[in-house]
Amino acid sequence: MRGRRPWLRGLAALPWALPWAMTLPGHAQGPRDLTVVSWGGAYQDVQRDIFFRPWMTARDARLLEETWDGGMDVLRERIRSGTNNWDLVQVEGHQLLIGCREELFEPMDWEAIGGREAYLPAAVQDCGVGAIAYSMVLAWDRATLRGAPAGWADFFDTDRFPGRRALRRRPRTTLEIALLGDGVAPSEVYALLATQAGQDRAFRKLDSIRAQLAWWDRGSQPALWLASGEVVLSCAHNGRIALANATDGRDFGIAWAQNLAMMDSWVILRGSPNRQRALDFLRFAGQPAVQARLPRVMPCGVTALGALAELPAPLLAQLSTSPAHAAAALRIDEAFWLRHLDALNRRFAAWLRG
Repeated sequence: MRGRRPWLRGLAALPWALPWAMTLPGHAQGPRDLTVVSWGGAYQDVQRDIFFRPWMTARDARLLEETWDGGMDVLRERIRSGTNNWDLVQVEGHQLLIGCREELFEPMDWEAIGGREAYLPAAVQDCGVGAIAYSMVLAWDRATLRGAPAGWADFFDTDRFPGRRALRRRPRTTLEIALLGDGVAPSEVYALLATQAGQDRAFRKLDSIRAQLAWWDRGSQPALWLASGEVVLSCAHNGRIALANATDGRDFGIAWAQNLAMMDSWVILRGSPNRQRALDFLRFAGQPAVQARLPRVMPCGVTALGALAELPAPLLAQLSTSPAHAAAALRIDEAFWLRHLDALNRRFAAWLRG
């Protein structure tokens, strides 16, 4: 699911396939339709049903979709080139901070999207608004793996759990997993990872299973690889694993011990000609009643105050934001990655080439 995906199928026959100027008379018609960029796969399929299509119907407007795999250089080059065609992009926490510092994103107009007080405090940032809260967890296929891994130490135990295992091809989360798997307490991970000795320790731990490692780039890959038997263990986003169980008949297990908790945000790229449309989409998607639909399909935490109040207790218990899962979590330190990302990206890339 990569590349440009305009929602053109059947548009001519639908009543909401009208030019923007006909539906939002207060705004000048832009040079193109609003383009929204997310992570693809099952997650973007869910976004389409819950956010994208309902917004198009409500506004009698068109919306174009694209996908990306992350990476600050992708955003930097789009802004530098002067030919950027992306408007609204879902980014990870460190990307939000870096892009805001480098002025790649428009300042968020909080009044236009409902006000700061309408969102969880963690979702309120100068250049972005929280989209989802989720965790990186350890996942496996119960149908094929004997035993149940309890945490990241088991990920590195190739005697008890032989076979290939997968990590994300990024230092962020991978180095945390390496230290946790080596017995470092969650409260000590970032203090240690800020040192040369701690970084050396993390890479040594990765070296210990290097021959058994596969590397994923897209969030859709872990579930596919587990289902095919390509890997026996993988770090994965909790929502994608739960969705595969619910919709594809899978029997994937999740170990929540020392899950890596984080939040993605929506940002508007600097100079977007569709800034007002993007803000209107964010206001629509930020309504508690709209956001409450997401966890019912894919168990991800939401950011609008009041959205969780509409969900039943058994569903709340499945979210990464539940008290039990939050208590077991290492929250990703985005400020750490703001300071150290470039240096650790270089070292990680050199290690991969190794």
